[in-house]
Parts: sequence; structure tokens; C-alpha cells
Amino acid sequence: MISNITPYPKSFFDQPTVEVARALLGSRLVFRNPLGEVAGVISETEAYVGETDLACHAKAGKTKRTAVMYGEPGYAYVYFTYGHHWMLNVVTERFGFPAAVLIRGVRIQVGQAIVAENRAGVHEKNWSNGPGKLTKAYGITNQQNGIDLTDKNSGLWIEPYKNIPDSTVTIGSRVGLYSVPEPWYSKPWRFLIPEKTNLEE
Repeated sequence: MISNITPYPKSFFDQPTVEVARALLGSRLVFRNPLGEVAGVISETEAYVGETDLACHAKAGKTKRTAVMYGEPGYAYVYFTYGHHWMLNVVTERFGFPAAVLIRGVRIQVGQAIVAENRAGVHEKNWSNGPGKLTKAYGITNQQNGIDLTDKNSGLWIEPYKNIPDSTVTIGSRVGLYSVPEPWYSKPWRFLIPEKTNLEE
């Protein structure tokens, strides 16, 4: 399958981050590389908003690591965590304001053979149901940091796919924050499509 859908424009990402995080549910993340194309429906996201958000990397200000977050909306922010996980985010809001949405879960639709090799030994239901899992499934690394997710020529993009009604969305606090204080620890900025929800057309 070769996707013929136009990716979201930059204006889609130039909106309040929490709104973008919700709107991304049901969208499709596509990665085209020499091995082929991998595509899946985004099923879980989290919002991280500015230097005052003590769960956001930008709390330390602009650094070499976070510089892309201060740039134009619609670009990929990929960082390394826990010593072995790449995490994919998409930059949101206006230029100069550091915010992003973490892509936490994807349901693979296309490129299963590629994903099976990338996730050898892992059951299919656990291929991409976590932020570190999905980057392994797709083969996303720091090589994709700073690329334009609104341009198919980049090889990695996000496109519209399926409208997800509010009635099927679970909203909760972000996970894995541990030492982050309130009120940031409990901000309801995580959005999830329950596993039982059918995402096929």
C-alpha cells in the first residue's frame, strides 16, 4: 500500500497542544524507508506544554536537545530515554513556544512483515502499544529528529484517517512522570482509544 492521502498541514499543529493531542487520535502515522512502508493508526497521545510544564523537557529552557521544540510546528522531536528507547513527538503551537505531543501508541495496519522483523520475538498485540515500542516497530531513531512531519518527502508523516468520537476516548493523567510535582503530575493531558475500539474503515 502506498498512501495517497495528503499529510496534515502545519496549521493543524499550530494549535493548543492539548487540542492537537486529542485530534491526533485516529490519525495515521506513516514511515516510508528502503524496507517499505509502515503505517498505523495513532491510538494514544500525551501533551507537553511549555517551560512552565514541569513534566516537559522545556522546563530547563532551550538546549541542544530541546531546540527543535522551539521551532516551527509539525516537526519531529525524537529523543532517547531509559537508555534504550527512542520517543517520537510532534512539535506544536507557535514558533518560539516549546510544546509537543508524544505519540504513545499506534495500531499497525501496513508493513506487518517489516514490523515483525523489527519486533522479533514480541507478540503482535505488543508491537506498538507504547512510545518506545512503536519507534522500534517503525524503525524510527534520532535520524528522524527535526524532520518535517507535514511533508511526504521526509519519509515520515502524519495524515488524517478516522474520526474518533469523544464518547470512545479515555482521558487521564500522563504516565511515567514519577517525581513531577502537582499540578503537572495529574494534568489530564493523556488521550487513549480503548483497545476494544474498532479502528478499521
